[in-house]
Amino acid sequence: MVDLSIPNADSAPDVSRHQQWHRRPSLGRIQSSPLITSNRTRRQRRRKLGPGPTIPYGAAIGPALLLIVWSIGSATGYIDDRILSAPWTVALTGLELIQDGRLQENLWTSFVRSFWGLFWGIVAGASLGVIAGLSRIGEYLVDGPIQIKRAIPALALIPLLMLWFGIGESMKILTIALITFAPIYIQTHDGLRSTDARFIELAETLDLSNLQFLRHVVLPAALPGFLLGLRFGVTYAWLALVVVEQLNATSGLGYMINLARTYGQTEVIILCLAVYAALGLSSDWLVRFITRKALPWRKILAD
Repeated sequence: MVDLSIPNADSAPDVSRHQQWHRRPSLGRIQSSPLITSNRTRRQRRRKLGPGPTIPYGAAIGPALLLIVWSIGSATGYIDDRILSAPWTVALTGLELIQDGRLQENLWTSFVRSFWGLFWGIVAGASLGVIAGLSRIGEYLVDGPIQIKRAIPALALIPLLMLWFGIGESMKILTIALITFAPIYIQTHDGLRSTDARFIELAETLDLSNLQFLRHVVLPAALPGFLLGLRFGVTYAWLALVVVEQLNATSGLGYMINLARTYGQTEVIILCLAVYAALGLSSDWLVRFITRKALPWRKILAD
């Protein structure tokens, strides 16, 4: 016979155990939440590797701190005005030179010299880098003389350039070009020679023409190296400008520095050096901006 009796109280624990067994998955989910949280925390920690997030106007922190230390030292007397003029003295001198028009005139002269020297340095460095990077014969003909030139300091060539071209604008522009083209050549040549061989094999498989190969393979491969060399070249252009403008120049920021040295005007010297620094920093920022726009596909640590 079938037992239809109601179970007694002794069997209740079995039901409760059965109900608890069905609830275990939810308890398991609750117990696993700390593991999920720890994994999420680890992923967050991994994202923190690197230099960290960018700070708005963070690049101005270093110069601002230097200006604060300079101002405090001048105000308290720890920095002698005869050695280093106070920031407010330099600022007032700059305003006077701007009102006279002398600063703008000499700044424009220096900018034109640096621009043309850098322009011809870019043309020579990029052209020779492409020739040496794409042709073995071109490398044999070009690379050796350029390496010899790199071994000789460019400033040591100034006496010879003065004998050949005199002390006019041609000598100054040529000196800047000789100093700036070397890093552009090296980085462009290295960028081409470091091109992945699989890209060249793919171009041969697709039967690309010389123009298509130059456009789709050569230029993208050389662009990162060229832009890095351009960043060095821009800096070297301003460094070379400081030197050539102090060689019998009658205009330019270097001429102002020489004239101020003769009359002991420390504030004018510091003002011209500050203008040189501002030009160098702004041009370097411009090249980095162009690099970010021209290479949006490249992800680096700075990003």
